[in-house]
Amino acid sequence: MFSPDTKNRLIVLARKQLIVLFLIFWQLLCWAGLLPPVHVPSPLEIGAGLLELIRVGLPMGFTLGGHILTSLYRVAWGFFLAMIIGFPLGILMVWSVGLREAIRPIIEVIRPIPPLAWIPIAIIWFGIGIKSAAFIIFLGAFFPILLDTISGVLLINPILIDSSRTLRVSTGKILIHVVTMGALPSTFTGIRVGLGVAWMTLVAAEFTGVKTGYGLGYMIMTARDVQRPDLILSGMVIIGLIGYLMDVVIRSLRTRALKWVQEE
Repeated sequence: MFSPDTKNRLIVLARKQLIVLFLIFWQLLCWAGLLPPVHVPSPLEIGAGLLELIRVGLPMGFTLGGHILTSLYRVAWGFFLAMIIGFPLGILMVWSVGLREAIRPIIEVIRPIPPLAWIPIAIIWFGIGIKSAAFIIFLGAFFPILLDTISGVLLINPILIDSSRTLRVSTGKILIHVVTMGALPSTFTGIRVGLGVAWMTLVAAEFTGVKTGYGLGYMIMTARDVQRPDLILSGMVIIGLIGYLMDVVIRSLRTRALKWVQEE
């Protein structure tokens, strides 16, 4: 029998091997002419396109690094706005019945509307730029964070709150040390989901909400206009890798935060 660490290493190795085998198989199909290069470029062509985006850029002079930083900047605005509003609001909605009953109908009406459906009205309200992008990203991330925070608070054992009140602990300390800390595991799930939705929403919003300048979505749209499928897929690979790295960071922060809470 293998130890848990050995099993994890074997799983990671197997995943890497599967990825390599998939890329080799893909390249062989392209060399054999079974995949038309006009529609499906080979992995080597995608790699060459990636180097072109780094060195030359698309449009020319707008390099990949600038596109990445601009997209991250846009997503950071909307995502952190969703966190600083969604997390405390979720706690307060459970804590206060009156607030919950007042806000719930509004949330239930707005929640089913896809964030991308807000693009036209966002452009009318805020114009084309960081404000409209941040608003759309906010809508994509807000509801997962809010709803998972509410679920986390509801999962807290009521005995903990009642015991704190019996010991005459102030309401503020109960909210911070019992409710907030107790909701963190579920809230991190909402943050993880919300960040993923925010990233997907941003890239899609850049397809229509950016006319010039930087942004991964705008870069892919430009590659479409000049009929460069290799650059389109290169941009898609970058989007996927960045999304994966963001998820890794959130999972790492979750592990450290919950460990700290348990130690407390």
